[in-house]
Amino acid sequence: MTKSILFAGVGGQGIVLASNLLAAALIESGFDVKMSEVHGMAQRGGSVTTQVRFGEKVHSPIIGKGNADVIVAFEPMEAIRWLNHLKPGGTLILSTARIPSSVILSGAMDYPEGIVEYLNEHADLISLNAQKMATDLGNEKAMNVILLGVLAKILELSDVDWLALIKKEVHPRFYELNAKAFRTGYSFK
Repeated sequence: MTKSILFAGVGGQGIVLASNLLAAALIESGFDVKMSEVHGMAQRGGSVTTQVRFGEKVHSPIIGKGNADVIVAFEPMEAIRWLNHLKPGGTLILSTARIPSSVILSGAMDYPEGIVEYLNEHADLISLNAQKMATDLGNEKAMNVILLGVLAKILELSDVDWLALIKKEVHPRFYELNAKAFRTGYSFK
């Protein structure tokens, strides 16, 4: 059976690294893995998504509407944007920290209220402020690895040596931070 994971957020949040770590872990676990990336205006805070599909044999990396087993949303408005891709009974992992778009920053509109409440009514929601948790660990950029830790626990990928994988994929200077971030996410809830 093929599983589909969609990561959604804005440029600079480490979405590609998180999905690359997941893909490497899945390959290490013996799965066939396909992954696609869409960067949009990533360098300007635009929307970024990656799609990871895995199973015995996967033919396409693309996740259609209503087919994602899990969405990992790094920002609430991105969760709303991609919610229609979540399958009934799927799980939404949400970092609740707001990252205002340029339209909001310019004052042309306000950041919408009630997003988390709406998502809670329309999905099996796991919400956490991964950005604050990462800041408390020493660097807000580690939020991606916190969210990856939450995802790894949900997917029951306990046979993977996640810390060895992180050590291999991140700069040695950031290993300890990312190891703490992964453990923080994995032990959440």
